[in-house]
Amino acid sequence: MVAARLSIGASKGPKATVNWADLIGRVASDSDREAFKRLFEHFAPRIKGLMLKAGCSADEAEEIAQNTMIAIWRKAHQFDPATAGAPAWIFTIARNLRIDLFRRRARADRLQTCSELPDEPDQAETADILMSRVQDAARIAAAIEQLSAEQSMVVRLSFIEERPHPEIATTLGIPLGTVKSRIRLAMNRLRDILDEEA
Repeated sequence: MVAARLSIGASKGPKATVNWADLIGRVASDSDREAFKRLFEHFAPRIKGLMLKAGCSADEAEEIAQNTMIAIWRKAHQFDPATAGAPAWIFTIARNLRIDLFRRRARADRLQTCSELPDEPDQAETADILMSRVQDAARIAAAIEQLSAEQSMVVRLSFIEERPHPEIATTLGIPLGTVKSRIRLAMNRLRDILDEEA
């Protein structure tokens, strides 16, 4: 398993079309180390860079990138090119690891805050506002889960990670027009889902 420190400045040679799905397939069927090395060299620095932009520390970003690549090695047989492109599948693994990290961090922060809370309870109005925000966030998260994998990915990258459309297109390996189209369709679908629940 590759465990080297990652450098964000990956080598930038001439761009050749690479069949990432084929490389994942070779990892799945033959435990092909050369295929995995190419996946690692391409995706690990990009994942690390993405995690840094998403608010992770350098150590957290590197840990997520390493764990994503380990998951690709272990779960390559689960990849289905018919349901998602290879970059989308890989970045979904990374996103899920980041969410897990942020949840652990939030739990630790809550435990720390609980030990520092004053004896006086907060005002009820503040609790109501907080509960309302939590419920709204939960409704939106649930609605996003009902989108297709492609739509869910572009919504998360655009609105949650606040990445520009051209960067999303490059990350997912799809045309810019497709990114915009998926976002538009996803927003219409989200509006319909939330209206149905209202």
